Amino acid sequence: MRFARWFGAREASGTAKAEPGNESISVLFVCYGNICRSPTAEGVFRVALDRAGLAGRVRTASAGVGRSFIGSPPDRRAIQAASKRGYDLTKLRGRQVNPEDFARFGWILCMDESILRALAEMKPPEFDGHLGLLLDFAPEQSLREVPDPYYGAPAGFERVLDLIEASTTGLVAHLRPLLEIEPTGQPPDQ
Repeated sequence: MRFARWFGAREASGTAKAEPGNESISVLFVCYGNICRSPTAEGVFRVALDRAGLAGRVRTASAGVGRSFIGSPPDRRAIQAASKRGYDLTKLRGRQVNPEDFARFGWILCMDESILRALAEMKPPEFDGHLGLLLDFAPEQSLREVPDPYYGAPAGFERVLDLIEASTTGLVAHLRPLLEIEPTGQPPDQ
């Protein structure tokens, strides 16, 4: 795949905004179209950060390598499945990964190996962040990739949520020490 193929389209307006505050860590979730897996990961991760007392300390967004769904809301089945578990994806809009994302995000987490390969090819030499698979943060899972539910039944969206919930729990646990925050959400005593 060539660099221009992925970055040929303009970035959509209405991209996910960073939380206010002093963000020291930034995480970008990436799938193909940014309408199923990566917006689900963004929504679940935001709630996990809030529950951990880390909201506002970590900037997060999602994107896709494809350009078909720029500006589109997440798939209605993703919205419905997420809503049943208390996650709101309705304000998110699809956008395409762009070169600036490698400067804006220190953690770029892919949903599958094909996305990881595409981003590894696009990665500028000066990128010193983490580029990897989201499910690496859920080693207890039998999969390494979050399967794309787009062409399947609604049960596929539930499975995606199961995998993403497990991996975002692991991701929050991994990032917490990097933020030097106690489990209570308070800075450690000096």
